[in-house]
Amino acid sequence: MLDRTAKSITRARHLRQVATKSEELFWQRVRNGQIGGHKIRRQVPLGGLVVDFACVSARLVIEIDGGVHNDPDVQARDAQRHARLNALGYRVLRFGDGAVYHDLEAVVWVIEQKLNE
Repeated sequence: MLDRTAKSITRARHLRQVATKSEELFWQRVRNGQIGGHKIRRQVPLGGLVVDFACVSARLVIEIDGGVHNDPDVQARDAQRHARLNALGYRVLRFGDGAVYHDLEAVVWVIEQKLNE
């Protein structure tokens, strides 16, 4: 369920403005239906969370994680987010920013496979 509260929309807009380099690189590769015509959105408010990327029609969330996601506390929070998104009916894919930098096409291939399931 898309979250249309003013707070979540404001947060999503802010996150679009301060995107990481890996998020920008990924966005340039997937925007405008470049993966099989699927519409990928960035910084999408969903159920009280803002996810990095989502294909709402396919109920797929894509997260691009930087090094901070190696911290055990952050991993625990990520697990809670993952469970919450699953409860909303979304599948979640996570990729490290290194994968985006070093093998973006492999990342896109994995996403394309999930979108076509």
